[in-house]
Amino acid sequence: MRVLFVTPECFPYVKTGGLADVSAALPAALRDLGVDVRLLLPGYTAVLDRLRVMRTARPLTGLPGLPDDAPARLLVSVGEDELPVYAVDAPTFFARDGNPYQDGDGNDWPDNHLRFAALAKAAAMIGLEGDGRGWTPDIVHGHDWQAGLMPAYLRFDAGHRRVDTGAVFTIHNLAFQGLFPGSTLPRLGLPADAWDLDGVEFWGQVGFLKAGISYADRITTVSPTYAAEIQGADLGFGLDGLLRHRTDRLTGILNGVDTRHWDPARDPFIEVPYTSDDLDAKPANKAGVRQAFGLDETAPGPLFAIVSRLTEQKGVDLLLANLPRLVGQGGQLAVLGTGGRTMEALLATAARDHPGRVGVRLAYDETLAHRVQAGADVILVPSRFEPCGLTQMYGLRYGTLPLVSRVGGLADTVADVTERDVLDGRATGFVFHPVTAEALGQALDRAFALWKRQDLWRRVQRNAMVRDVGWAASARRYTALYQDLIDEKTRRA
Repeated sequence: MRVLFVTPECFPYVKTGGLADVSAALPAALRDLGVDVRLLLPGYTAVLDRLRVMRTARPLTGLPGLPDDAPARLLVSVGEDELPVYAVDAPTFFARDGNPYQDGDGNDWPDNHLRFAALAKAAAMIGLEGDGRGWTPDIVHGHDWQAGLMPAYLRFDAGHRRVDTGAVFTIHNLAFQGLFPGSTLPRLGLPADAWDLDGVEFWGQVGFLKAGISYADRITTVSPTYAAEIQGADLGFGLDGLLRHRTDRLTGILNGVDTRHWDPARDPFIEVPYTSDDLDAKPANKAGVRQAFGLDETAPGPLFAIVSRLTEQKGVDLLLANLPRLVGQGGQLAVLGTGGRTMEALLATAARDHPGRVGVRLAYDETLAHRVQAGADVILVPSRFEPCGLTQMYGLRYGTLPLVSRVGGLADTVADVTERDVLDGRATGFVFHPVTAEALGQALDRAFALWKRQDLWRRVQRNAMVRDVGWAASARRYTALYQDLIDEKTRRA
């Protein structure tokens, strides 16, 4: 089974969020099952710098929006863990400063529609014609809106030919759809037939994510609960009707975490390694986090933490409304992340108003993120919606009890603390609903109550740490989905 994994980011080459972690860990888990999986990335400068010696696999002609005299080629190399990696080397689109999607001032690149159309087009070329070195995938698996046009290119570029290559498209967050003016359609190299209610058209715009949903042979998203939620009006973002129409092709497969890199027993970034059988080392990690965030080392209550994008979607405003409740009971808060200027300013003000109790680091820091997971007592994920979430699963892995809203993948991964579930070994954290400031406050109160029973707190920590949050089970589900699609294509041949 040969699978081309198409993604705009992948750790350690380039990362802005959880997609990069998924794009690293899932291919590794698939390879463990014998799948010949290869990665396709945009040829960002950071990617080309990180990879080993690269060779030209084939030229890439006809990429959307690229002048005829602009160079473009498919490069191939061996990346981390010996995983074959392809890169779309198109300097016009990818050799620039800034992050993958925005310039240094935080503005979206104005040609993002062309940049990621080029990625999707290159993926379809490989799917239809091979990589130029004798390898053609059975499945092309695209991730998020940046790869959304891939199934459309596979469909239309094949013309009247039968397409043996299957297209799988994964929605990581339906809120980010890749919408561009309808006038861009001709530059994308798609025929007029694509401009259709059942195609790429979305309220007069070209919808990259909608294209993936419309044309993919199989659609997945990153948790079973989220797969159900996005078929409703509240979280469907205007695509719920299409998703209900294609519900027989939609599957929710829970994300996992890369247990090779997120393991408190051997994490090189934390103060002191520990296991579920030896939690006495965790306080040393807590002391390190307190020092890093300028927090009082003698506060009696639990240390709560957020490692996240700092937005209203993530429920940060709900937490701010509860700060008096948190610090008033002896708790502390460490915040790591970046977000909008307003939210960042509110958090900075909170740190000034509560010295020694609230510490804020407005940055992306992978090393510090590991340290926070190891040193905090509670990891907060009070999201208004959350397709899956990895932060709470890192918390489970590190015995840092998640406090989460009952939405999406949070509902699928955290079992609420009740007296019976604590004793039965099922409870792993604190879950609240509805997603309101008051419900969050009540969950904080329950966390403080459990903190006073350290014997029970330790029991829940151990419950959390032995929960399987790795990729093995989900990788088997993806492999089964791929095989089902390959069998379907064979039957139709």
